[in-house]
Amino acid sequence: MNKEKIKELLEKVQSGELDINQALNKLRSLPYEDLGFAKIDTHRAVRRGFPEVIFCEGKTPEQVRDIVKRMMENNTVILAMRADEEKYKLVKKKVAQVEYNKLARTMVIGQKPAPTSKGTILVVSAGTADLPVSEEAALTAEVLGNHVERLSDVGVAGVHRLFHNIDKIQSARVIVVAAGMEGALPGVVAGLVDKPVIAIPTSVGYGTSFGGVSALLTMLNSCAPGLGVVNIDNGFGAGYLASLINRLGGEEK
Repeated sequence: MNKEKIKELLEKVQSGELDINQALNKLRSLPYEDLGFAKIDTHRAVRRGFPEVIFCEGKTPEQVRDIVKRMMENNTVILAMRADEEKYKLVKKKVAQVEYNKLARTMVIGQKPAPTSKGTILVVSAGTADLPVSEEAALTAEVLGNHVERLSDVGVAGVHRLFHNIDKIQSARVIVVAAGMEGALPGVVAGLVDKPVIAIPTSVGYGTSFGGVSALLTMLNSCAPGLGVVNIDNGFGAGYLASLINRLGGEEK
């Protein structure tokens, strides 16, 4: 963080040269912090309402540890995605409060916030094999301050399981649906509700599912309106988008 720039802005606020809103707008564009191997966007929370999220895949455990250690100096909670147990154990040695979700491969470092948005985000998985992706979406939405409910194993092969939970589905403000194989479930859900539905194609399936491409194309070609689609296995992106939509409904007082 550029301390000299912040000091300058504070002095201008105190002198009346800038008001608070003008100073905040200038803070949004302050530089990143360069660690050599990574450039931390220290003002992501100012611009987006939540700190930069760490994508652990491709990084060494030491790099993840050092990024976490530096980011925790300015943030109360950090979310790290696609983290294996080796990275978790190394971070745990440096930061006491770390919650590791083995299924979703995520780390929540620091204090997870209480829900602030009014509505509920429902995260639905077509099958048990889709749970790693749907859980990534659910946990992301929770860390961003949302009430989240989960509904698992309600795919179209036994669609009566979905209909049995219709009240829960229709009461949600935003719905996230993860499905592999042919990827039909999000279109079915979108045809039952008047709420935005975010579809996540997963890479679950046999050979001609092409690692999730078949499900992706099904979702993109759905005739159900109000259905948006994120990339294959992108639970994080779906959970983040659901949070932004839910936030439009206001926050709890």
